[in-house]
Amino acid sequence: MNDRAALDLLLAHGPLSRTRIGKLTGLSKPTASQLLARLEAAGLVLVTGTTEGRPGPNAQLYAVNPAAAYAAGLDVTPERILAAVADVTGRTVGEYELPTPGRRGGQSVVRQVTDALDGAVKAAGLVRADIQRLVIGTPGAFDPNTGRLRYASHLPGWHSTTLLDELAAALPMPVEYENDVNLVAIAEQRLGAARGHEDFVLLWNEGGLGAALVLGGRLHRGWTGGAGEVGFLPVPGAPLVRHVTKANSGGYQELAGSQALPKLARELGIEPVPAGPYAEAAAALVEQAADIGTGPHLQLLRTYATGLATGLASLVSVLDPELVVLSGASLTRGGEPLRALVQAELEELAASRPRLVVGGVHEHPVLRGALESALAAARDEVFDTSR
Repeated sequence: MNDRAALDLLLAHGPLSRTRIGKLTGLSKPTASQLLARLEAAGLVLVTGTTEGRPGPNAQLYAVNPAAAYAAGLDVTPERILAAVADVTGRTVGEYELPTPGRRGGQSVVRQVTDALDGAVKAAGLVRADIQRLVIGTPGAFDPNTGRLRYASHLPGWHSTTLLDELAAALPMPVEYENDVNLVAIAEQRLGAARGHEDFVLLWNEGGLGAALVLGGRLHRGWTGGAGEVGFLPVPGAPLVRHVTKANSGGYQELAGSQALPKLARELGIEPVPAGPYAEAAAALVEQAADIGTGPHLQLLRTYATGLATGLASLVSVLDPELVVLSGASLTRGGEPLRALVQAELEELAASRPRLVVGGVHEHPVLRGALESALAAARDEVFDTSR
């Protein structure tokens, strides 16, 4: 327990002297010295320098050995797989992007995953065997009862019942699979706007509209892994969508998803509507509307905020979270103007009034969450000095 406490302090604070470690852990100097000697012999810490500019002799500074463990994460979309490798301190040491448009077939998915992982591993100057843990983030969720990907019919090649077994056979390290929005919540809880919060909802709007539910500090995934698939939620103001999994859409998605914004902009006479994929067009429209903030642009923000708050009202009525985090480009690029409008609308639609904040992890949040999840498992394994 003392070893793990010291390692966690070094991760949080960076290089520390023996005396400082002793003070932070409450250990005596002899015990702290024995602890550091033990960790150094195990290859978990390194001497990185000495203190300078203080009275008395310089003291050695200790830090976690970055090479003690490596973890990898993958962010999978229909268009590409983004892979990264991080050392045990959390520093990203290799990245790779593999375009995957239109690729289909279960066997090709295994090849895509291994190629993407190998690209990041090579960029880090490592080999596959150096990776202790891998976390793969995808839309939808793998049903723990069947092992089959659900709620993501738009992800070609990932629905084979044998896919997880094929990936396990191809990869030498333990692999975990997680919903992409859940991984964003992990990133926000550890690095971003939800730090210090144990009950919160994260609403994501980019390629699709989804949510992550963190209750009592833990992700709530549901019986089939589908908790948070709020895009399928029937809501007032949108036609009732039946057979939602076949349509891969639902009322909330139709009302407030990214694809609704270019259409709304045209109805309001906003020109030109940005070209390109609807998620990118929606994010650009929201950012432009927040910057201008008057006339039809303000009306676009208000209508969008009402749609978002309509679905959120159901969520907060059931869950009563402390916090709601708005994430994904179609939300974060609206900044404070959009957040304030959604907050005001939600306060009129729901009895519970959680605080709304804009997410703080902006660069590849799904991938960052995958790395954080993989790193947590890798640290638990390599930092266990009792074995």
